[in-house]
Formats: sequence, structure tokens, C-alpha cells
Amino acid sequence: MPKKIVIDPVTRVEGHGKVTIHLNDQGSVDEAYFHIVEFRGFERFVQGHPYWEAPLLVQRLCGICPVSHHLAAAKAIDQIVGIDPSSLSPTANKLRRLLHYGQVFQSHALHFFYLASPDLLFGTDAPAEKRNVVHVAISNPDLAQKGILMRKFGQEIIKAIAGKRIHGIAAVPGGVHKTFFPEERDFFLNSKEIPSVDTMIEWSQEIIQFIKDYHARHYTWLDAFATYPSGHLGMVSKDGSLDLYDGRLRAIDANGNKTLHDIPCDDYTQYFTEGVERWSYMKFPYLKHLGRKNGWNRVGPLSRLNVCDRLSTPLAQQELEIFKAYTTGKPNHSTMHYHWARLIELLYCAEMMKELLLDSDILGDDLTRTGLRRPEGIGIIEAPRGTLIHHYKVDEQGMITKCNLIVSTTHNNEGMNRAVRKVAHDNLNGQQEITEGMLNEVEVAIRAFDPCLSCATHALGKMPLRLSVFDHKGDLVTKKTKQ
Repeated sequence: MPKKIVIDPVTRVEGHGKVTIHLNDQGSVDEAYFHIVEFRGFERFVQGHPYWEAPLLVQRLCGICPVSHHLAAAKAIDQIVGIDPSSLSPTANKLRRLLHYGQVFQSHALHFFYLASPDLLFGTDAPAEKRNVVHVAISNPDLAQKGILMRKFGQEIIKAIAGKRIHGIAAVPGGVHKTFFPEERDFFLNSKEIPSVDTMIEWSQEIIQFIKDYHARHYTWLDAFATYPSGHLGMVSKDGSLDLYDGRLRAIDANGNKTLHDIPCDDYTQYFTEGVERWSYMKFPYLKHLGRKNGWNRVGPLSRLNVCDRLSTPLAQQELEIFKAYTTGKPNHSTMHYHWARLIELLYCAEMMKELLLDSDILGDDLTRTGLRRPEGIGIIEAPRGTLIHHYKVDEQGMITKCNLIVSTTHNNEGMNRAVRKVAHDNLNGQQEITEGMLNEVEVAIRAFDPCLSCATHALGKMPLRLSVFDHKGDLVTKKTKQ
């Protein structure tokens, strides 16, 4: 009977990590770990650079969610030039929000259609060569086409505001560098080149109905798979509505009781700290007053819908009410319900994009403002994967002397490890044969979080999937490699 199973790297996630599952002589799971084995160094790379370069530099952390880092850094740099979110001009505020909703929209579409849907459509025990977006397109071309066009719509929003789909420039200290033009707005409202924003809303509703229908057929598996109680963290506005761009931090425990009472984002250092483990380069954030054991939280779509009281758009609000009713108003801890929550946010972002596209403020020319210089800036945003924190300190010459980044996947580190252990205990205990499907279920649990390991660890390089099986003496029995 194997003593240790290694999945290296985990596939169909952004970045690279590995999983080790340790079995005893009887074949029962002793422990399971989700390892991040790449070096994290970006917090040091930006030191010595002028503060205004930060929004440009940090988006190179990732090619999937660069806008999120760009905007989080921009919010921090705003503070250094004396501008808080409430002091931005209406044009700058709304253009940044439109950019952000476009980013979340395209990222959610990418994750669901490209990365998650193969597991849902074909099953976790389907052949590895079938579990990809190419076979999704073959078996369900309408679903695949809509996924591609929805992601394209979000990318076109990003391109229109930032100049490029990836690593563009939109935010500058205290505002934005360009306005939106009427012809750009009309492109998204009624162009024949791409489906309109109204079509995005319609398709978002359709895909939510798809996941609800899927859930009705597979609820036994979806409700129980990798499910465990946890705390949840997210950002809300003053009235308790979800706010992806700016707001206050709220956390709840497994029973729904508030553990973080809508604190200002600038106060995060009073409440959060980070733990470390010798087997991972990724840290483990937690609430100081609850301690390492009880103070960790999940973040992202599932957690955001758990902590918020409402959504500000009518169609998404209707779906939120259905989502919350499923657990009778209690926090939803089902890891696979991340997909359901993610699609509700997809609809929310589509509605918000339409609202902003119809707002004349995005065509304004009041683009930047300044105030009194400060030596420190904090920017917090709800990235597609969850709460993202950027914190900078600068010297009198404006050079960055300290940078701390707590990315969404870092917040989810403990949660992903719990999910891996749950799946390992449920599926691998006492099994005489470890199948491909069993191993894929471990990856399915991790993929539900939509982790971005590049953001969390700033990985370099690329690895194939290696599975090594050791006997009870620790000797290698067999090894398989999958590209």
C-alpha cells in the first residue's frame, strides 16, 4: 500500500503547485497538503522604484488578473498623493469601476467555461484527454461559443479603457489617464461586431439556469464534495451590499456571526497577520483576535455572497435570494457552490457594466486630482478570486521602501488545504487502487477556488504532472508522468 502520493503540478489552475497525500500502512489518509513550491519575491522587486510605477509593475504578477493588481496598487498610490476613493472624480471612479467589472466578468467566464466546465460536463473520472475546453466545444458548441464571446466582451472593455487586453494602463495617481468616448460606449451598447451588453446579461442568466439545472441533478455530490465549515471574508458597502471596488471589510464565522464588523480597509493591519508553514512558500492570513487556528477565512465569490446582505442590481439580487434560501440564510460552505456564486457575480458584473455604460459621467474630462502627500498607502479590492490587499510605504523622494501583498489565493490557502484533506479522506482511505479519477477529484476541489498561484507565489517555470507512489518503507514503487 502506498505511503505517499504526489500530484505535481495541479492542473487547469493559473500557476503551479503540487499536492502530497500521506497514507499509513493500512491505506488510510494521515495527512494531505497543498504545496506552493515556487519562490515569492515580487514584494522585494518593487522596492527602490518610484511609487507611480507600482500600478504598472505589479500587474506583471499575472496575465489573468493584471487589472486587479493594477487597480489595487492604484488605490494605494492614490492615498500617497493624498486622494482617498471618495475624493476621486466621478469620471475616474466610474471608469475604474467599469474596468474592474470587465475584468471580473472575463475572468469568471474564463474560469467557468475553460477550466471548470469539463469536470461538470464529463465527470471527474473522464479520461484526462477529454477534460478540456476543446472537448467542451465539441460536445456543447453553444455553451463554448457563449463562453468565448463573454470573455471577449470583458476583454474588449479592458482594451477600451486600458489600451490593451493584458497589461494596459488605465489608472494614474489620483485618477485615470483618459476618458471614454461616445463611439467607444456605443460599441458595447449596440455594435454589430460583438454581442451587446444586453446579450451579456441574457447569456449570464442562461448560464446561471444551466448551473441550477445541473445542481438539481447532482446536488448530492455538489453539496457534500470538499465541504467543511469555515469563516468567510469580503468587502461590502455602507448598506451591506456587495462592492467589488471599494467598501469595508466584513468577516463571518461558520454560523454567520460577524467576526469583522465592517472595518475601514485602511485598518487591515490592526486585524490581520500571516502565518507560515515549512512546506509552502504561500502564507496563511488570519484574524489576530481569533488566532491562527480559528481566524482564517475563505474569500472569493462564495464568501462574498455569504457576507453581503444584498446585491445592487435587480436580476443578480433575485439570484442571490435563491442562493441564500438554499441554505436557509446560513453561510454556504459547499466548495462546489463557488461555481454557482461565481455565475451570479457574472450576472451582477454584466448589469453593472450596462449601468455604467449608460452613465454620462464616464464621458467626462475631470480625470485626476491630488492632495497632500502621505508616506503610506493601502489599496484593497475584491479581485475575481477574492480580497486583494496592496500596501506600500515610500520615502521622501517617493521611492518604495516597503511593499506587502496579500492576494486572494493566499487568503484561501488554509481553505484549499482543508478541501484537499476532505477529498483525500473521503475518497482515498483504504483504497486498494488509486485511480486517475480519484486524483482528479483532489484537483477539482482546488480548481473550485479558481486559485492564481502566480499571484500568490510569482512562479517561474513550468512542470509536468508527476505522480509518485511510495510503499510503507518509503521506497518508490511506481512513477507516472503526464504532460
